Amino acid sequence: MNNQDFTLSFVLDQTPREVFNAINNVTAWWTENLTGGSQKQGDEFSVCFGDIHYSKQKLTTVEPDAKVVWLITDSKLTFVKTQDEWTGTECIFDISKEGNKTLLRFTHHGLVPQFECFNGCSTGWTYYINSLVSLITTGEGKRDKKVTEPQAETI
Repeated sequence: MNNQDFTLSFVLDQTPREVFNAINNVTAWWTENLTGGSQKQGDEFSVCFGDIHYSKQKLTTVEPDAKVVWLITDSKLTFVKTQDEWTGTECIFDISKEGNKTLLRFTHHGLVPQFECFNGCSTGWTYYINSLVSLITTGEGKRDKKVTEPQAETI
């Protein structure tokens, strides 16, 4: 049986170190709505996209210039019936040299076509992993900005 996990791959001119550093700068490419740590093995962080998506990630593998793995320990996706579909899945960032270039392979292990959220989540991941690639190649990601409370109008 073929592996059906959601996967994207990119060959980049930047070094494995530059790719690794960008991956760990989660607020620069995914969302500024992050609490916790996202730099070293054992760190845990949560992200929230309004009332649509919440997930908590634990960094289970951090191999400098080679690999980062997030285990999703909790999730709530309000746009599907089984709102915890992500819980227990893993986001894997594999980094390797390919000649004088760097291969970045992102896999959301466990995000498979049988999941109700697969289409919406794969579209979302495509956007955000392209944001990561933009951060790597241009220094600017296309992340979600920090949500702040609305300011009261002054008269």
